Amino acid sequence: MPQSVNRLLACLALFLSPCVAAETVDISPLVQQVTDTEKAFAQSMADRDFDAFTAFLSDEAVFFSGEKPLTGKQQIADAWQPFFQEPDAPFSWEPQTVVVLDSGTLALSSGPVLDPGGQHIAVFNSIWRLHPDGQWKIIFDKGNDVCE
Repeated sequence: MPQSVNRLLACLALFLSPCVAAETVDISPLVQQVTDTEKAFAQSMADRDFDAFTAFLSDEAVFFSGEKPLTGKQQIADAWQPFFQEPDAPFSWEPQTVVVLDSGTLALSSGPVLDPGGQHIAVFNSIWRLHPDGQWKIIFDKGNDVCE
């Protein structure tokens, strides 16, 4: 092989080697962290603990609810507070799928939403971001009705 081709291949190998290393990072502990965080978020509804619920919200979170998205922690908290007024939770949810990007900074959680009788009424999809303090905070949330 000509020397220029060898140099080109050597440069490509150096350039691409960090990409290969990034693919081998074990993100399973992060998947467990997000799963546990989503479960604790859901538990805040079951426990009727509004303060715990709001602690999971990023300041810049967006919840798609109704015709217009709710933007920011305060707007979401104001809209969700009525769900915490009654002694029993109006619904519950649990993660079935959790995926974390290889970068370890963003995650998706998704799963069923159940009515008080346990009937599957919707599916939630949440995006979580790892904040500098090591806490996962929800930044996007959207529920979809179950198709019949």
